[in-house]
Amino acid sequence: MIEKQRTIKTPITLSGRGLHTGTECVMTFKPAPDNHGIKFVRTDLGGNPEIPALCDYVVDVSRGTTLGIGDVKVHTVEHVLAAVVGMKIDNIIIELDGIEPPIFDGSAIEYVEALQKAGIVTQESPKDYIIIDQTMQFHDEENQVDIVALPLDGFRATVMVDYQNPALGSQHTGLFDLEKEFVTEFAPARTFCFLSEVENLIHQGLIKGGDLDNAIVIVDKDLTEAQVTNIRSKLNIDAELKIHTGEILNNKEWRFKNEPVRHKLLDLMGDLALIGAPYKAQILAARPGHKANVEFAKKIRRLYLQKQLVKKYQHVSQQGVVFDIEAIQKILPHRYPLLLVDKITYMDLDSKVVGVKSVTINEPFFQGHFPGRPIMPGVLILEAMGQVGGVLLLNSVPEPEKKLVFFMQINNAKFRKPVVPGDQLRMELETVSRKSKVIMMKGKAFVDDALVAEAEFMAALVDKKEE
Repeated sequence: MIEKQRTIKTPITLSGRGLHTGTECVMTFKPAPDNHGIKFVRTDLGGNPEIPALCDYVVDVSRGTTLGIGDVKVHTVEHVLAAVVGMKIDNIIIELDGIEPPIFDGSAIEYVEALQKAGIVTQESPKDYIIIDQTMQFHDEENQVDIVALPLDGFRATVMVDYQNPALGSQHTGLFDLEKEFVTEFAPARTFCFLSEVENLIHQGLIKGGDLDNAIVIVDKDLTEAQVTNIRSKLNIDAELKIHTGEILNNKEWRFKNEPVRHKLLDLMGDLALIGAPYKAQILAARPGHKANVEFAKKIRRLYLQKQLVKKYQHVSQQGVVFDIEAIQKILPHRYPLLLVDKITYMDLDSKVVGVKSVTINEPFFQGHFPGRPIMPGVLILEAMGQVGGVLLLNSVPEPEKKLVFFMQINNAKFRKPVVPGDQLRMELETVSRKSKVIMMKGKAFVDDALVAEAEFMAALVDKKEE
């Protein structure tokens, strides 16, 4: 059974104050057409600029996930996004007349209840799932963060945290049935921080909208009377503060015994929504945070975009082949006798590509180079390497059919061994740096396991109309 995309039935509006900026904001969820995706719209700015909910546009991950394009930003999007993907919504417009969505009680439950009230409708187009068909890993040695995605025909998530803090300790949780568990077991989990962090967060200009109604403050230290007075003043708290180590400030009650780790799972779902497509996988996360979540989302999104490219150009699946010659001719403008790559066998979008050229005696250049002892010209080996790199570069931009790759400079070219008829040339190109339209690549060419040539390439991506 083909699962169809979903949006909401009618618009619905909420309003409140942002957690970190403290600004008031009116937010409206609106239906969106098939294949629209999730997009934020700033209605308070001229032209109503929009920001797609994609990891490409993440500009800050300190104490929350911020999206931005130029001067247009939306802060603390993770709870809203968690609510949207938790309700399995694919297409939605999120209008805001301010820079940060309302925090409400620090969870996602008010967003969820609003979406339920708006109603969910099924659309015509099928969901375009990312199928995780291999183990994907992210590891941050410094912060001891690990996130793993395993193949699974569905969605599950398990999260573990260990704050090495006696006030909280170690916790773990798991979501195994999105439809049955998300709304009741995870959406109500509130954001939290330690009392020891509050003063520093205030000093950083954060939690301007924070109070004891929109966040759990875990008491992990004793405070002086002066410190208590300062916190009350900064957070506009009139009531007396009840401080007991190991408890929630003012003796509030947990909604769940492991509410903090449940909120971490909620944040993880919201950040992974920035992949830009639904996915099927089992997610295992140890000590996740916004920075790690977003980096992992970027990794999966690269896989998604690559699978989309393969689907676009490679119509017949072949073992060990990313693009065959027919697909390559759809990507590159080159044709015989100057098309010098037969297939692409590996591609990591924006990073590395491997291509193959089978060298035969029928190559037209062998008629003159050299008769009686045919050797592939070094300049054509470089050209073949450049074409392999061109496949990667053209697929790293939107609408590659409107672009050309011009090589501007070749440095440190070295030829180690002759290439002759019967050889299979394997070329590996890696992106070294990228600034605007100019890209630096490092290339190596092998026959069997022997290095036959290497060089550094500087290339520019230009519009075809600029030729």
